[in-house]
Formats: sequence, C-alpha cells, structure tokens
Amino acid sequence: MPIAGPLPDTDTDVARVTEALAMITPRWNVRILLALSGKPLRYSEIADKFTWLQNGQLHPKLRTLCDAGLVQRTEHTPRHVTYGHTDRGTELLPVLPLIVTWAEEHLETPEGPLPAIEQIEDSLTLLTRRHAAAILWVLKSRGQASGRALASIVLPDRDWTNIYPPLRQLVADGLVDTACTGQPYRLSAAGRGLGTVFAALSAWSAGQPLAQAAQHPLWGRPETAPARRKWVSNRSRLPAPAAAPSPVRAGQSSAPTWQHRDLFSHTTPARPKTALPAGGPHR
Repeated sequence: MPIAGPLPDTDTDVARVTEALAMITPRWNVRILLALSGKPLRYSEIADKFTWLQNGQLHPKLRTLCDAGLVQRTEHTPRHVTYGHTDRGTELLPVLPLIVTWAEEHLETPEGPLPAIEQIEDSLTLLTRRHAAAILWVLKSRGQASGRALASIVLPDRDWTNIYPPLRQLVADGLVDTACTGQPYRLSAAGRGLGTVFAALSAWSAGQPLAQAAQHPLWGRPETAPARRKWVSNRSRLPAPAAAPSPVRAGQSSAPTWQHRDLFSHTTPARPKTALPAGGPHR
C-alpha cells in the first residue's frame, strides 16, 4: 500500500509552529515576556527583575524578541526608552497556561512541585527537539507508522535511518510509544495530550484568534470544543493571595487561579538533583 502523505498544508503548519516554538524556547525568553505583561518598562526596571543575569545578557534577549515581533521598543526621548508587548506578543500569552495544564498532567513530578514558569520551560525543551513537531504531526495523522515510513515523510531526502535518533528521544521523553525496536510507533497519552497546545500555537502562528484552535483539522476537537478556562496551578506554586479565600464546603477543594504575572512573581527555587527514572517525559 502506498504511503499516505501528510494532510494538506501540513508542511506549512509544522514550519509555523516550529518557528513559534523557536521564538520563545531560548532561555529567559518566556520570563521576559511575562515580566512585560503589564505596562511598558524601562530597561533598568526589567533588569531589576533579572538580577541573576550578568551585564550584557539582557539586552541581546530584548533585541531578539523585538526582531521576532513579540516586544516593541519605544524611544520617547534619547534617555527614555521603554519595552512592551506588541499585539502579537500579547496574543501569545494565553498559550502559556495551556502548556502548564499539559505539563501538570503529563510530566513526571520531581520531589517538590515546580513553579509554572519552569513547567513551561521544561515543556518547550521537549517540543523543540530536532524533528519533534514533524514526527508528532505525522503520527497524529496516521495513527501509527514504522520508522521507514516516518523517514519517507519527515526526511525524504536523507538516509531513512536518520529518523531513529529523534524517534528514540521522543520515546525517552514519553511523547511516543513503541512495543520494541522495529515495531510501529504511535503517540503516547502525553503526545496525544499536546493537541490543545499545538492547535493553539498553529492558530497563533497563522495570525488567527485562539478560538480557532478547536477547529484545527488535525489537533482540534470541533465537536467537543472546551469552554474557556482560567489558568490553574497547584496552590504551592502560587504566591500568597492578597485576600482570604472563599470558604470551601466540606468534601470540596478549590483550585486557585493565577495570572500572567504570577508565573514570574517569585524567585526560581533550586532544581532537585535527584535522578528521574528512565522513560517518560523528563524535566
């Protein structure tokens, strides 16, 4: 049976999402975007939020985000320059809680809970592995595929065995499953759970409103489009609430809500050094 190719426009879709991930994945980029989620800030005000960065490290990051169209530099006077989100940068922020929700459900938990910002950074690391997006797209469209079949679509101009290093990495990260070497590959539960994240990134990268994500031809769920929800995270990952929480009835639990700035409202704790078990998504 001939190998079916990707869905129409899949190459463009994957390229856009891969480019979007490349914009935000580099270290500190998400933190800078979150630091700018309020009013525009002067360089010194931004630097005060990143005291651990050495002199000269922040400016290149800001310049890169400006070049990507996510941050706007406004020169009011030669001595008064501010940085703030562009419209595109603002539209990207609602994608971040979707990544946190996926991470809370599918990433392995270390000894202590991680702040939401670290969940985002760890998730982005997995999604920007070489050829990861293309492989996940193909497996989603085909259900399962052999290594050779995947190579014919993802790496058509290269030796087909080059598909195995990225495949092994995706298996180690817990996004792809296989019975054993030589058996077909398929998305794991964690890989399938990326639907909301990929659909949202696809809509954003195409310049569409995020409401269109549920209509994505591959990752969307038009028949069961979820209602818009607030960002949710574990209580231990949030700063103390300004006001006393509402009473909770016996037998019920309340999930606190958090805003963009809450991701950045505390110093990142030291990462645990305990080794994680082999297999499954890694932090």
